[in-house]
Amino acid sequence: MTEKIIILSDGRARAPAIPAALEPATGELRDRLARPLHDLRISITDRCNFRCVYCMPKEVFDKDYQYLPHASLLTFEEITRLARQFVAHGVEKIRLTGGEPLLRKNIEKLIGMLAELRTVHGKPLDLTLTTNGSLLARKAQALRDAGLNRVTVSLDAMDDAVFRAMNDVDFAVADVLRGIDAAHAAGLGPIKVNMVVKAGSNDQEILPMARYFKGTPHILRFIEYMDVGASNGWNMQEVIPSAEIVRRIGAEMPLVPVDPNYTGETAARWRYGDGSGEIGVISSVTQAFCQDCTRARLSTEGKLYTCLFATRGHDLRALLREGRSDAELSAAIGAVWQGRADRYSELRTTDTEGLPRAGERKVEMSYIGG
Repeated sequence: MTEKIIILSDGRARAPAIPAALEPATGELRDRLARPLHDLRISITDRCNFRCVYCMPKEVFDKDYQYLPHASLLTFEEITRLARQFVAHGVEKIRLTGGEPLLRKNIEKLIGMLAELRTVHGKPLDLTLTTNGSLLARKAQALRDAGLNRVTVSLDAMDDAVFRAMNDVDFAVADVLRGIDAAHAAGLGPIKVNMVVKAGSNDQEILPMARYFKGTPHILRFIEYMDVGASNGWNMQEVIPSAEIVRRIGAEMPLVPVDPNYTGETAARWRYGDGSGEIGVISSVTQAFCQDCTRARLSTEGKLYTCLFATRGHDLRALLREGRSDAELSAAIGAVWQGRADRYSELRTTDTEGLPRAGERKVEMSYIGG
């Protein structure tokens, strides 16, 4: 990379307008493409102890990188208050992300607070968390005790040398596997294991990963290397299409397609023909699924994003800290979602080099959460 890009926060975000008429939430919110609001992903820290080459490369996120000051982060009370408004609009699943969310001090307290929320149908939330696994072995039981339902663990290779090169902090595969075992023992399942596939870096690990997790209760998912943010030097030549991933695995271990669990599920599901488990492929580059996207994202400092590939957010923290009521917060969130028309991946399919437009820059995955 020739340019060092340092993104401290999204300074372009502005507080969303509060509608004059404060319509109460009905749980049936729809955007301009008739997509409901079903999932909320909350980034609770911009810090991570890995330097993965596709997310927080060391040449950008080095020792001089300035993370957000603690006062800028949403408090647990603020996160819970906002989450309550999203749930009233129809959210049934909340995923905690980062950075590495287990670096956030006392995360168990936040999980306990969120676990008390109920959907519009009176049911507990599906409360999940994505982690690199580095702290999972020591925290798994406490997370479960606090009310967490499931975890998704990132693991990009079975070969130790390849994985250490991918995470760029010399972290071992065995330590991630210990975390997965601890999460399984604590009841945080079914566990999903995410592998980001980058051509020339770890695509030779597709089959070893499939062989290792075949026959286990865990669900392995392969993610196409995505053009999130600007710091990872993404180019299309480093993308292995999910169809090719399925072909490689299926040639050795026959696969059968499986229907999605629900509308808007990001991963296309495949099961092994011999009944020994399933895999998923997330094809956000080659097979856009924008038409079914039901996800909103809340950044570490309270910016609402309606797309993973967004160029700007909506500052909900500003509304919180200027003393707006729950009714005003709810109406503002509803108005943002009703105005949503994002379909970046669909547009990218026909204009790979032209998005985002000149003068705009996508937010980083480490800031918005995966």
